[in-house]
Amino acid sequence: MTTTGDVASFGPNAPGYVWKSTADVEPIEVFPGITVQPLWRGANGAKAAITTIAPGAVWVGEDLHDPGPEEVYVVSGVLNDGINDYAAGTFLHAPAGSWHVPQSAEGCVLFLFYPEG
Repeated sequence: MTTTGDVASFGPNAPGYVWKSTADVEPIEVFPGITVQPLWRGANGAKAAITTIAPGAVWVGEDLHDPGPEEVYVVSGVLNDGINDYAAGTFLHAPAGSWHVPQSAEGCVLFLFYPEG
């Protein structure tokens, strides 16, 4: 490999570069059949996580996006937001102040990113 960049800023050498395997993160059950695995939290409150929704599980109440938006990538299965189904491979942007009721008839795994916490 040839590079002209500063090796101290390359990949895992860079300050703030973080990696984590989901195998190393205990799932936290937030509602029956719904778990969250926190992967990263930034200094400004930004965070990334894996959420798993078991078949038939439903978020309790409204999931309000506050203080900022929620970015969702459906890794596997089918997510339902209370109205629409979103199959694996779908990206969703939910703006700040919006809400939904996450659920899944067949189960799903989601990658979530909250740029503002």
